[in-house]
Amino acid sequence: MIGITGYGAYIPRFRIKAEEIARVWNQDGEAFKRGMKINEKAVPAADEDTVTISVAAAKNAIARAGIDPQQIGALFIGSESHPYAVKPSGTMAVDALGIGPEVMVADFEFACKAGTAAMQCCMGLVQSGMIKYGMAIGADTAQGQPGDALEYSAAAGGAAFVIGRDNLIAKILDTFSFTSDTPDFWRREGEKYPRHGARFTGEPAYFKHVIEATKGLLKKTGTTVNDYDKVVFHMPNGKFPREAAKKLGVPEEKIRDSLVVENVGNSYSGSSIVGLTNVLDKATPGEKILMTSFGSGAGSDSFALEVTDRIIKARDLAKKTEYYINNKTYVDYGTYARLRKKLTV
Repeated sequence: MIGITGYGAYIPRFRIKAEEIARVWNQDGEAFKRGMKINEKAVPAADEDTVTISVAAAKNAIARAGIDPQQIGALFIGSESHPYAVKPSGTMAVDALGIGPEVMVADFEFACKAGTAAMQCCMGLVQSGMIKYGMAIGADTAQGQPGDALEYSAAAGGAAFVIGRDNLIAKILDTFSFTSDTPDFWRREGEKYPRHGARFTGEPAYFKHVIEATKGLLKKTGTTVNDYDKVVFHMPNGKFPREAAKKLGVPEEKIRDSLVVENVGNSYSGSSIVGLTNVLDKATPGEKILMTSFGSGAGSDSFALEVTDRIIKARDLAKKTEYYINNKTYVDYGTYARLRKKLTV
């Protein structure tokens, strides 16, 4: 059995409220909060980027795994905001974490599901016997054009998972993917901000892929949503995962622990898996978890997991996701614009 040996998250401390963004652009922040169910979002500090977020999350994952970092045979970082256009993020991460140099490294891109794609690749390498442990990371410092609806949600954060066979915190029972060429969200080379298809990002992009991937996993495993105690869907906002849950017949109480997006925003590649870390922080042995990610462009990866007894001790070996959610300092729009380099000369 292959599964999660260690997990961890990291969310930057700075936050900006939806009302503050709305104030600057003379928009209705309360209407956005009601509609999209995002109250505030995480903002990276001047010395934070995808690599520093990845390293912080990975340190928590290694601490929970209780392994020597040198045992990690592959490290993959999924992101759409790598700090360099040509230079891997993973090489900096392995040096900072004390992994390697005898290690396989690659940077992944697939919009918001790059982190779950990294998990699947680690699973394959472990299963083949090529490596003992793999590190899968999803992290982003997401971009949103000033004044655009995306600016309210595009946030920063990440999660990391050690994938292996030993001392499992959660077994990965199966996985299923659903992919198509649905260009709902994109950014060409040289463009500073991504563009999106507005309502098109919901249907047929998000809902079609999340629902079909989930249904595919349920069919493959011979299960129903009733067989799972907790459910995690990708969170571009707080509205979409709730609607997906309704369409699939999932009670809202089953997704409640995953809805970190309301207070930290959408960290793109880290969104669904940061939600998973918060669920693992609160899960009990024997519980089954269903997780489905989504990446614009478009595709979804769905996972069936089962929590083991080891979760009880392991989750206290590092800072929990709720610590990062609650550890926050608010900034105004001017500070936010400076930190995100939205002002150019």
